[in-house]
Parts: sequence; C-alpha cells; structure tokens
Amino acid sequence: MAALTDILRGFAAVEGASLEIGAAAAQPFVAFDPQKLRVGVAAGASARLVVVHEKPVASSLSFLLERGARLEFTQIFLGEAFAEVHAVQAADSSCCATLVQLAGANVSCRFDLDGAHARNRLGGLFLAADSEHCVMDLRTGHNVADCASDSLVKGIAGGNAVGEFRGLVYVAPDAQRTDARQQSRNILLSDAARIVAKPQLEIYADDVKCSHGATVGQMDADAILYMRQRGLSLAQARRLQIEGFAGDVVRRCGIEDLGETLMECVARKMERM
Repeated sequence: MAALTDILRGFAAVEGASLEIGAAAAQPFVAFDPQKLRVGVAAGASARLVVVHEKPVASSLSFLLERGARLEFTQIFLGEAFAEVHAVQAADSSCCATLVQLAGANVSCRFDLDGAHARNRLGGLFLAADSEHCVMDLRTGHNVADCASDSLVKGIAGGNAVGEFRGLVYVAPDAQRTDARQQSRNILLSDAARIVAKPQLEIYADDVKCSHGATVGQMDADAILYMRQRGLSLAQARRLQIEGFAGDVVRRCGIEDLGETLMECVARKMERM
C-alpha cells in the first residue's frame, strides 16, 4: 500500500469533524478513519474528497451539496470498518461516488436528490477473499422531479467469502421524469464463495425511466480460453479478466493517479484469491 500512501500524502488533510467548501478546490482532500465527518459544498463550488478506512471502527459521513455544487467522493476500505454515508443534494448539484472495499467491511449509503436536475453517479466494488464478509447497502431517493441517478456495483468473492449488495431506488409521488439505473454484476471464484444481490425499485410516479438488474456468475471461460490460445498463462488470463471487470468502476474516481494505484491494489489482492 506504499504507493497509495504516497499519493494520499499529497492531498489536503481534513482536520476536525467538519469541512466547508466555499469555492472550487484544486487540490483533493483526504480524511483517514473519521468517526464523524460533515462536509458542506456551497452553491457553485466543487471538490474532490477521499476517505480511507484502515481501522475497524464505525464511521458516520454526511454531505450537503447546495445548488450547483459538485463533489467527487472516493471511499476506500483497507480495514473492517462500518461506515454510514448520507448525502443531500440540492438543485443542479452533482455527486460522483466511488466505493472500493479491499477488506471485509460494511457500508450503508443514502443519497437524497432533493432539488430538480440533481445528478448522482455511483460505482462500487468489493473484493471478498478467504472468510471475509463485504456488505454494500445503497438507497437512492428521487424526491423531486427531473433528477437522474446511475449506480453500478460489482463484486468478486473467492474462498469462503460472502458478499452482499442491497439496493433501492425510491421515486416519490410526483417525481416525474426521473431517470434511474441500478445494476449489480458479480463473479464467484470458488464453489464455497457466495454473493447475494438484491436491487429494488419503489416507484410512485408514472413518467419515469427506471431499470435495475443483477447477475452472479463465474469467470468467462471462453474469454480465458481465447487469451490462453494467445500465449497467456491461466493466472495471467484470470488477472486480465478481473482487472477489466473491476477497472470501469475503480477508474470512476475522478483522480487519475489514485484510480491507477487502486487498480494495482486490486491486482495484488487478486493474487491471493
């Protein structure tokens, strides 16, 4: 994890339990193992924030995005933490969240789109090895009309590990012209591993575009055979397939160097799965 530490050391450290962002912040912020953190992003302001969980402690994170605010949020689990995240978005705001679980952990996220034309995009990835248990719980509330959300959560489990994804898209009465998508894609690397995926829609408006789906399967045997016919070993073929599967989530984080370093962390964990 030395490369990851080096990158994070160059970010602005968050001190205390609150962070108020009043303008465009050029440098990303980073917080390590916050037990409680409140972040406010003022109207028209923008910021990038990375939260790293290394210790097995509970964490509560809250975000308030005012009108036209922009937040790119990356949450990295290196230890068995339990985290609750709640974001409230005003009109024309945008929140892009990337969650990466590299250890058994539990994260519960709630996003409330409370203003027209609010946008929310989430990418989640969990890697569960040995006897680890990873949980991602997501609720996206479309509380007013003309909002959009797009959630993609991917899971990989090997050994005797268990992964869980529970998702809910809620569309309130009169939240017309909602555009919401929620997908869960998962790969099992052993017969003993288990992944449970439960995406759901709860819709009380009639002029909406909403979709959800989930798959749990094995690695693509045809793709592995194709790569092996071109000289790759079985281990190399498996690694390339997993990196391709995970990469479109991890690289969503909006900080290019961090995304590439996280992919290296994914590859190292895959070596023991």
